[in-house]
Amino acid sequence: MSNDFDPLVAETFDSPHVDYARLREQCPVAHSEAWGGFWALTKHDDVAAAAADWRTFTTSKQNVIPKVAFTGRRPPLHLDPPEHTPYRRALAPLLGEKQISRLEPVIRDTSRRLLATMVTRGGGDIVSDFSAPMPIATFAHWMNLTPDAVEQLTEAGRRYNIAVQSNDVEATKETSLTLYDMARGVIADRRANPMPPAEDATSALLAARVDGEPLPDEMIVGTIRQVLVVGIIAPSVMIGSIAVHLGRDRALQSKLRADPSLVPAAIEEFLRLYTPYRGFARTPLHDVTIRGRTIPKDAPIALLYASANRDAEVFPEPDRFRIDRPNIRDSIAFGRGPHMCVGAPLARLELTVALEEMLAAAPGFALDGEPRQTRFPEIGALSVPVRFEDAA
Repeated sequence: MSNDFDPLVAETFDSPHVDYARLREQCPVAHSEAWGGFWALTKHDDVAAAAADWRTFTTSKQNVIPKVAFTGRRPPLHLDPPEHTPYRRALAPLLGEKQISRLEPVIRDTSRRLLATMVTRGGGDIVSDFSAPMPIATFAHWMNLTPDAVEQLTEAGRRYNIAVQSNDVEATKETSLTLYDMARGVIADRRANPMPPAEDATSALLAARVDGEPLPDEMIVGTIRQVLVVGIIAPSVMIGSIAVHLGRDRALQSKLRADPSLVPAAIEEFLRLYTPYRGFARTPLHDVTIRGRTIPKDAPIALLYASANRDAEVFPEPDRFRIDRPNIRDSIAFGRGPHMCVGAPLARLELTVALEEMLAAAPGFALDGEPRQTRFPEIGALSVPVRFEDAA
């Protein structure tokens, strides 16, 4: 079997995109021998089609590459329809634009507080000092967590992220089990202190019924465990990537600072350019042939969203930031099909407020060292040293 690319090679912030451009041109359906062997789809149309076709490409065997789910099934991401639907249906109303708008003051206050500390010091790491803790605080409010649980999640989430990014299998298993214990604690607290299902994710899952029966306890635990992490890592990486881009493009930084009404459109283009996931996985239920290459049944496939969103056949000048890109709706930053990100409105709100507050915190900011890159399954900035500039 061919080894068309090596995801374990040392990377810079930009190097994965160079390699994905090579694959799209020369080997759009690629195979790697890493992590026991897997296939990768790099072209927009192939990624979008596979993401939407859950009858052929199942998510229930493996949902990311490399495989990090060793400790149980976690709905809705680990299930296909119709099994995943009750879990998604329970969470979706709590993630609508109207419902999450109440979180804007929390996101803004948290962002201002964290950024003010950085500005006072003259700078810091935009990820560890800002974009990592901010989504945790936001998520804690959305989940109605107790202060003790927030503190526990902050530490456990940080350790889990490092373990996954370091491909440390034992530490990943250990921290995942800690997060499972947290999930059980959240559920026990909610059973003891019920809340209206329309206001609380855990209560909504506990209240959900399928054919008159409640959802299985362990699957509710798995769902809470899933949402504890999925809502905190991607925004952290994404905000870091935006900071890298704006640290390099001072003209764009000044333009957005002068006209904050441009920020929402900028966020959509940043999501296309710096899609924070590259390794969402599917497994074909039978042999499939794509662009002349046959992928055997049961072979893991990585859907490279980050590559798909820089496909020149869909996005002309794909590596260039264009705030007025006419077909930005073709971006698959939030996926396609039944697993399209249910938290997209919350993610957009967090990113918009974070960018607004980064621009408002000081007259300017610059990179203060080389950014450090994440590993599979995320793609983007793990560490971004920045220097904030004083008012003239």
